[in-house]
Amino acid sequence: MIVGIPRETYPNERRAALAPEAIPLLQKLGLSVLIEPDAGAAAGFTNEAYRHKGATLASDRAEVFAKANIVAQVRCPGANPEHGPADIALLRADHVLIGHSEPLLAYELNQSIARSGATLFAMELIPRISRAQSMDALSSQANLAGYKAVLLAAEHMRRIYPMMMTAAGTLKPARVFVIGAGVAGLQAIATAKRLGAVVSAIDVRPDVKDQVESLGARFVMPPSMAEGEGGYAKEMTDAQKQEQQKMMADTIAESDVVITTAAIPGRPSPKLIAAETVDRMAPGSVIVDLAAERGGNCALTHPDKIITHHDVTIIGINNVPSLVPQDATTMYAGNITKLLQHIVNKKGEIVIDMTDAITGGTVLCRNGEVVHPRVRELMGLPKLEAAKPPSDPERVEGQAAGGNP
Repeated sequence: MIVGIPRETYPNERRAALAPEAIPLLQKLGLSVLIEPDAGAAAGFTNEAYRHKGATLASDRAEVFAKANIVAQVRCPGANPEHGPADIALLRADHVLIGHSEPLLAYELNQSIARSGATLFAMELIPRISRAQSMDALSSQANLAGYKAVLLAAEHMRRIYPMMMTAAGTLKPARVFVIGAGVAGLQAIATAKRLGAVVSAIDVRPDVKDQVESLGARFVMPPSMAEGEGGYAKEMTDAQKQEQQKMMADTIAESDVVITTAAIPGRPSPKLIAAETVDRMAPGSVIVDLAAERGGNCALTHPDKIITHHDVTIIGINNVPSLVPQDATTMYAGNITKLLQHIVNKKGEIVIDMTDAITGGTVLCRNGEVVHPRVRELMGLPKLEAAKPPSDPERVEGQAAGGNP
C-alpha cells in the first residue's frame, strides 16, 4: 500500500506532510512512500533525503494521486480554497485523504471531496482524549506557534526580555501578557519566562490557573468563565467580551508584549483588545496576534500583515508554524504516522472502524457523504445511522481499503 505526499500549494505554506525520518516507521507498517518532487524543499528536506530513507520520487503530482492509496497533506482542499480544488479531480473512491480540512467552515469543498467517494480524515477533528494526544496536530503546531510568537515580539520590540544588572546600570525585565492559556499560550508563557520576562496570563477556563502558575506566571482571574467542550473555550456573549476587555485594559497598557491566542473552533476570533486600549500602550510595545487567521483578537489586527499603530507594532502573521517549517514538518509527520499506526493493521490494510472514538471522531467524509455528526448538524444534514462494529476488525469490508496492497 502506498502513501502519497504531494507538494503543498497553499500560498507561503512551507511545511510538508512527511519528514524523511518518518519513512522507516511507515515501512514497518508495510507502507511505501511516493513523494512529489520538491515536496519537502521549503521545509529544508531535499529529494535525496527522502530517497535515502526509502521513498520513491514521483514524476509529477498526478502520479502521486494515481498510484497512492493514502494521500497525506498539510492542507487538503478545504484548507486550500485557491489551489486545492484542482486536487479533487484526482481523487478516487478508494483513496484515503488525510490533512487539515477546515471541517467547520469549508462545507462546499468538503462535500465535493465526499462526492468523489474518498475517505477524508480531518486532522482538526482528532478528539482531545489521552490516547489520541500523539495524533493531535493542532496541539503540536500550536506549541511551535506559541514559541515563535515570543521570538517575533523580540524582533520588533525595543528592549530585551531579561533583567540585566551591569556596571552601566540595571535593566528591568520586560512584561509579557498572554491572553489564552491553551497549548500556544502555555508555550508562550514558558518561552517568555525562560528568556527572563515577567509574565502574566488570563484564560476564561478556571482549570488552567494551576498550569499557568506552575510555569511561573501570574494568573489574572477573568470576570467570567466560558469553558467549552474538548478543552476549548466557548464563545462569550458581547457583554462578557466587553467586561473582559475593560478588565484587561490596565494590564495590557502596562505590558511591553501582548500575545493573544484566543480562538473558538469554526468561529471568528473574539475581539478582546479594543483600539483605545492599544492607544494606551507604551511606544515600542508589541502585540502578536496568533488568532489573526480568523480575524484576530485585537480590533486593529490585519491578517497576514505587520502594522504600526501609535508606535505599537501589531503582528498578524497567519500560519506561524510555517515560519519554522522543518520542526513543524517533523512534528506533523509524527501526528500523521501515529494516525496511520492506529488505522493500519498488521497485514498492512486500512481498518476504518467508525465505532472507534479516534477514527469515528476524525473521519469527515466516507462512502459519498459527509459523515461526521457535528459537521452534518452544522450543515443542516439529517443524522446518519450509528455505525456498527465491523464483523472482522482485521479487515475493512473484506479488502484492503486502498484497493492495491
